[in-house]
Amino acid sequence: MLTSLDSGIVLETPDNVAFDTVHAICITGHREKSIIPFLGVEQHFQLTRATVRIMLYKYIEMAVAKGYTDFFSGLAEGTDLWAAEYLLIKKQKNSNIRLFGAMPYLKHSKSFSSESHCLLCEVEKGADSVILLNSDPDANYGRNPDVYRKRNYFMVDNASAVLGFFNERESHSGTAQTINYARKKGKTVNSFSMDDVHDIMDRAELDWDRICALVKDINNVF
Repeated sequence: MLTSLDSGIVLETPDNVAFDTVHAICITGHREKSIIPFLGVEQHFQLTRATVRIMLYKYIEMAVAKGYTDFFSGLAEGTDLWAAEYLLIKKQKNSNIRLFGAMPYLKHSKSFSSESHCLLCEVEKGADSVILLNSDPDANYGRNPDVYRKRNYFMVDNASAVLGFFNERESHSGTAQTINYARKKGKTVNSFSMDDVHDIMDRAELDWDRICALVKDINNVF
């Protein structure tokens, strides 16, 4: 029995958890370093980051409205943890929602910021299950370069759709790998990009209330 190095929870093996694949969705997306501030102006970074997050939340709301109940998070910094945090809130009001964390290997969070470590612990403790995909205690990316690919493919294989924050120009990212694999497998893929975020901000003229209103009015893409 292995436990998380962050939260101390008991980790599950892939064959010990049952998923409702038809109603399951894989969440994928970039880390914070991929967020480009509006017009490249650094003082717009926080507003751009906030807009990315509410776009992500809107896509989760759309997925729930279409009947998706099981959500996979890869537990990476940025999109994965932001989505998981929001789903913990959703779970409080909707008992049908289940959150599954897909952990690539035990020491995956070694380089996380302190803020991300805290959020990871919260997510792990609130998730229905956290599945460890490489049980070797000494596994690491340098020694096991396929750990993230296996994590990404596992989530896609056990879901019928993918929800993502994806910039097409980042074609060599883990997010691109996940979405390309999902398309190859014939899964439903719905994502938004940095360009979509900037377009919302532009139309709202950087007014937060107008940004929120525009995001709220996005038609359900699922």
